[in-house]
Amino acid sequence: MDVVIGCDVGGTSIKAGLFSPDGELLARRSAATPALVDEAAYAVVTDLLASMVAEAGADSVVGVGIDTPGAVRADGTHLLHYNIDIDVAGLRAAVSRAFPGAATCVMNDGNAAAAGELWQGSGRGTSTFCHLVLGTGVGSGVVCGGQVLAGAHGCAGEIGHMCVNPEEERRCTCGRRGCTELYASATGIMRSYREECERTGAEARDLSRGAVAVLEAYVDGEPAAIFAVEAMCEMLGRCLATTASVLDPDAFVIGGGVSAGFDVFGDLLRERYRAHASEGCEDTPIVAASLGNDAGIYGAAYGALRLV
Repeated sequence: MDVVIGCDVGGTSIKAGLFSPDGELLARRSAATPALVDEAAYAVVTDLLASMVAEAGADSVVGVGIDTPGAVRADGTHLLHYNIDIDVAGLRAAVSRAFPGAATCVMNDGNAAAAGELWQGSGRGTSTFCHLVLGTGVGSGVVCGGQVLAGAHGCAGEIGHMCVNPEEERRCTCGRRGCTELYASATGIMRSYREECERTGAEARDLSRGAVAVLEAYVDGEPAAIFAVEAMCEMLGRCLATTASVLDPDAFVIGGGVSAGFDVFGDLLRERYRAHASEGCEDTPIVAASLGNDAGIYGAAYGALRLV
């Protein structure tokens, strides 16, 4: 049985999936993300992938796709990265040694997630859509005419780093101020919640489960959580409205870990989007990604499969 691997390397966790060439997910694994800068750390990834292949009893790995945060050039080299300490060339070389007969590729995480939704998810049969990954940061990818746009320098579609608040004093992980990521990522939502609790003297909830705890507090009517979720939807709505003025997509697809709470914030996000959208774009659908947090592994596998 020939198989292809998709490996989604995020700032917090590594997720891996084993696929048949027609897109059936056969197995899944995950691990915490180490600082991927030496052979010991690369082995965390390659051992994870090898154990998954062995347990599935696969005959031949024909391709391995890796996606990472930040811009990736057409030749697979990294231009820049956020929310992660990684030597992409070293990791790719280690994967190639572990699976010597497999085609390998490296993709931007937002582009991979968009490719996954295009291949097997909410984007199937859609010509133009924008996919956002609300996780540790905000990744994003744009599909136009059925193709994922990479851009001249691998930077196309990075709307998570669009400035939506020029008055912001805090710096984003990219070094600039006022980016969408500061408000709409899981990290940003939790920080907004904590800071509002500190400002008002309210007791903050335990956030060990991440942004989902803030969304639960929002449902319970906690003022600090309402502040954080409203800030998220306002700033993300501005970002999507500006993007729509350029792309006029068929849909916006919301994925990543935060999308597990889409039923909580989806209506508010649509409302704030409509408040800022230009005429003609105000009714663009905003939907949850059908692949959820697995879109990246699907897209990375799809990228490798296209090289086979």
